[in-house]
Amino acid sequence: MKSLRFILMLLVLPAVSYADTQVDPDLALQMLQDQERQFEQGVIEVAPNVFTAVGYHGANTSMIVGDDGVIIVDTLMGPTAAGNALKALREYSDKPVVAIVYTHSHGDHTGGAAAFVGSKQPEVYAMANFGNAEGVDSSLGPISAIRGVRQFGRDLSGDEVTNRGVAPAGTIDFDRAQGHLPPTFLLSGDSYKTRIAGVEIEMHSVAGETDDALFVWLPEQKVLFSGDNFYQSFPNLYAIRGTGYRDVRNWSEGVAKMASFEPDRLVPGHTMPILEAVQATTALRDYSEAIASVFEQTVAGMNQGKSPNLIAHEVELPEHLQNKPYLIEFYGTVSNAVKAIYSGLLGWYDGNPTSLNPLAPRAEAEQMAKLAGGSEQLTQAMLDAYDAGEYQWALELADQVKWLENADLLLARQIKIQALRGLAEREYNAPNRNYYLSYAKELESGSLDEIWF
Repeated sequence: MKSLRFILMLLVLPAVSYADTQVDPDLALQMLQDQERQFEQGVIEVAPNVFTAVGYHGANTSMIVGDDGVIIVDTLMGPTAAGNALKALREYSDKPVVAIVYTHSHGDHTGGAAAFVGSKQPEVYAMANFGNAEGVDSSLGPISAIRGVRQFGRDLSGDEVTNRGVAPAGTIDFDRAQGHLPPTFLLSGDSYKTRIAGVEIEMHSVAGETDDALFVWLPEQKVLFSGDNFYQSFPNLYAIRGTGYRDVRNWSEGVAKMASFEPDRLVPGHTMPILEAVQATTALRDYSEAIASVFEQTVAGMNQGKSPNLIAHEVELPEHLQNKPYLIEFYGTVSNAVKAIYSGLLGWYDGNPTSLNPLAPRAEAEQMAKLAGGSEQLTQAMLDAYDAGEYQWALELADQVKWLENADLLLARQIKIQALRGLAEREYNAPNRNYYLSYAKELESGSLDEIWF
């Protein structure tokens, strides 16, 4: 049963622009706190002999009990978190683990496998292209690590952090990947059907968040394990930590494929399972439609010659999908998705010749100061924007003032910090909120002295 507070939250949301996840600070915090119920720690009995452990790390791990052994679907980030989940799952069966299935190769689904191994080595199933998940060139490791810390709020203090949208903020990560087991059975083709420990089980290839994704289907129980192609939030079609292009059409089509199975139970890669048949299938259909709609609207805008920024402020979900609990932008956002689709399909250039060779940042700032009447006037405009609560505009003006040699750079820096905090407290998208706060904290500590622009 959803709380009255959560229901009231949904009634408020129609006023929220899908190009802007900024709301009243109290509402933003309330929404994020309500979302935390999606990853409260515990074991859910999904169906007879099917159990999912939620909240032991960011992702879910599940146990399917067979005649003479159990099958594990996904294994969390490291052996400590996985061991904690296994201890809870063992309340329901002490049979040996005979198989492990990786739905994809993200570390929070594959790093704890060793914790599930007993005296017998289990078969480990994955797609033949397993490992094709991140989509970021390995040479970008340093900046990817920095941006990942910001997106997930890993360095935020207890009073700053809320959660990660589809996962709790405080996860056990010190042993990440230390329990990873390489796949021993690689699946090729679109589907693989077999029996393991007497359980009829199917694994179907379905690219989406990653190219190496699969979903697991139990036809006898009508239970579907979606991996990260579905969870209870608008999908992270683009991650602000930085990713290669995630093929949005494939993602939508993959979720539609899952919906065609009409599951009675749906187990996401993160967040709570959906345990009602109609709701499970409807959620998948809605998810697929939402992704497809964002793609189609973006492409239409591109073909009209619009810039990615303009399209991002125009695209919104169809009215009948707005405010579905599993489509609220706690993790991914529509606007971020639009810009990713644009660059993924057409590259950085927006077609406007003005954008071909723009002024260098310092030259642009100097021209902006001239237009304002001088650096003092531009600085005052920055202060006025901040005082008026126009935090995004204050942030943009601070990024102009910081380039001016005769301006108060310390003041510009301080305004940027405060504007970031002002945006953060109004932000209900967890990655955006975490990134604002993390960047502000780095500016305050001085760790960004050389690169804060």
